[in-house]
Parts: sequence; C-alpha cells; structure tokens
Amino acid sequence: MFTIELILRGNPVALAVQRKDQTAAGDLYAKIRDAMNASPPRVIELTCDKVPEKHLAVMSSDVVAVQLTAAKSGSGAPMGMRAGFFAGESEDE
Repeated sequence: MFTIELILRGNPVALAVQRKDQTAAGDLYAKIRDAMNASPPRVIELTCDKVPEKHLAVMSSDVVAVQLTAAKSGSGAPMGMRAGFFAGESEDE
C-alpha cells in the first residue's frame, strides 16, 4: 500500500489517501504536483483504495506539500518512527 499525504495551507493535520499499487500512487502524486502549479487553481478530487468510502476535494492553490510513501510490511520501520511529513522530527523540537 502507498500513501499520498497532503498538507493544506492553514491546516496543521495532513490529509492522506492510499493506493494499492506503485504506478497508481505515482500517477496521483504527479497529478497533485501538477495541479499545485496550475493556474487558475482547480479542485482536486481524491478517493482512497484502502477506505473506498473516503472522498476528499481540495483546492489546488491550498496544497502546500505532497508526499508519497510506501508502507512497509511487518516490522521493517525503525522503532519509534512513523510515516508522514514530520517523521524525522524529534518530539522535543
């Protein structure tokens, strides 16, 4: 499973959707990245493969960052690490 996370202007919480395969995740990442540069701004509609009932619609002008990450199966992630934009930040920063 691959996760695409968005950070929106004025919103401290990342929004995320998942894709089952790498190609679909890469295509969605590119679509969002291209929309961030588009003029005039447009609505980006997103759905989630993991939670099919999940639907998001955001304005491209409000997206300030997008990230694509691959979920590791099993215990492959380092202890105490979490996926996301702030995964490398320590808690006391």
